Amino acid sequence: MVRILCLCVHNSARSQMAEAYFRQLGGDLFEVESAGIEPGALNGYVVRALQEEGMDISGKKTQDVFDLFKAGRTYRYVITVCSKEAAERCPIFPGRVERLHWPFADPSTFRGTDEEIMTQVRGVRDAIREKVREFIAEVRES
Repeated sequence: MVRILCLCVHNSARSQMAEAYFRQLGGDLFEVESAGIEPGALNGYVVRALQEEGMDISGKKTQDVFDLFKAGRTYRYVITVCSKEAAERCPIFPGRVERLHWPFADPSTFRGTDEEIMTQVRGVRDAIREKVREFIAEVRES
């Protein structure tokens, strides 16, 4: 199994979505975790958006990336799904690691009515799903 860590700032939205899609679409290839630089609470809109896809993350806890680092966890891929600035704050993991950066908008910044926010979150969700699909297809072909 190839170990992957998905990172964003709070581990409340984008990294949780990436982890969920890696588990759903590539669980036979990957062992995946997600974490944040400054872990917060799960984003309720993200929980709802993933429930629409048949995935329930409502009981998941956010994780601190530094706790994983201190625990000696190693990964083949560390994928940041946040801004470049936030990605540069992520720790370097020991061993053979490939760092990938997939920038996505931060759902915590979305404003509007409930439905307008959900529409924006669905857009990020769908973009993450497609990026994960592409990555899995590349790994399967190699």
